[in-house]
Amino acid sequence: MDNLVDSLNNAYQEFVAAAANVLEAKEIAVAQKTAATDAALENFKQRWELFRVACDQAEEFVESVKLRIGSECLVDEATGSVTGKSGQAGTTGLPPISAVRLEQMSKAVRWLVIELQHGSGAAGGVAGHANSSAPFDARFSEDAAQ
Repeated sequence: MDNLVDSLNNAYQEFVAAAANVLEAKEIAVAQKTAATDAALENFKQRWELFRVACDQAEEFVESVKLRIGSECLVDEATGSVTGKSGQAGTTGLPPISAVRLEQMSKAVRWLVIELQHGSGAAGGVAGHANSSAPFDARFSEDAAQ
């Protein structure tokens, strides 16, 4: 993560320096187009693109961390291994489920999302992908006991 932050910072500093160079070149050229202003503008464009790439990479990293944290919290919540500030297990009012059952449900959701993204809208194949013919229902002990 430190490398990512350093990369983003360096790209930003180079972008700002390139912007300053454009302004200086324009000031020296007294608003006339010269080879120096063209070169400064080209450098500015390149630094802008590099800065955008660094921002995109940082954004992708943040999104992946958010997803990972969300997944870990979901697993902790679903399996009942959530600990409160006092160090005791938290209670959500929902019975815990097994990690295996959670993975099955997660796969079913992923397949549904994929099918919806491809425009099929048919959820008929989802149950087969999840190795379960019925969704989780906390009222039934066999779902909660898995």
